[in-house]
Amino acid sequence: MKKTLILGASTNPSRYSNKAANMLHKHGHAIVNIGLSGGEAAGVAIEKKGEIYTDIDTVTMYLSEPNQKEYYDYILATKPKRIIFNPGAENSALEQLAMEHGIKTERACTLVLLSTGQF
Repeated sequence: MKKTLILGASTNPSRYSNKAANMLHKHGHAIVNIGLSGGEAAGVAIEKKGEIYTDIDTVTMYLSEPNQKEYYDYILATKPKRIIFNPGAENSALEQLAMEHGIKTERACTLVLLSTGQF
């Protein structure tokens, strides 16, 4: 299973980050929720940026490009194997930075990847 950090996690069940948290959990993946407000998604607390997790396989991005900049150092410090840029979260600058640090990037939808067995 691939431990996944959800960046832009939300308690709102209509948000795609919340749907992804639930689907990842349903598929047996451990998750870390990072967001601005408290609460929980898929039974896991939503934390603010702080603790550096070093066992992350995938970061799945649900923040728009301008809102990602404050997380660059945080993402790089976690040293994930890949970053998935979900629709609306594409960011060429962060993709380039990630590749320079040996992190694979993918422009895809986490929900579709999970649904089709490609996650």
